[in-house]
Amino acid sequence: QVQLVESGGGLVQAGESLRLSCTTSGRPFSTYAMGWFRQAPGKGREFVASISWMGTSKLYADSVKGRFTIDKNDVKKTLYLQMDNLQPEDTAVYFCASRDQEYLVATMEPRDFPFWGQGTQVTVSS
Repeated sequence: QVQLVESGGGLVQAGESLRLSCTTSGRPFSTYAMGWFRQAPGKGREFVASISWMGTSKLYADSVKGRFTIDKNDVKKTLYLQMDNLQPEDTAVYFCASRDQEYLVATMEPRDFPFWGQGTQVTVSS
């Protein structure tokens, strides 16, 4: 059974940084594309960033481009999201997600990611 567990969320002030981590278990890690999504109160789930299985292709939402960086460590089986210059509008629950077949490209669609973690809260105060 595939399990994804996020960590690293917290409360920060505007302009500060956080790094989220997502560890996976239950299957190989290196051959699956993965992504980060977020959901703010009263809003739908929003794409943040995704990475191809090789790590060579990365996609970002326009709202985070230049501030957030997605990366992965295949040895540690961990996906990361480095978030710099955080703003109050970044406040949300952040989820990592995984595609269900190997050797796929990165996408922006939540429906392409059938496996999800429980989420970690990020709160940015002004």
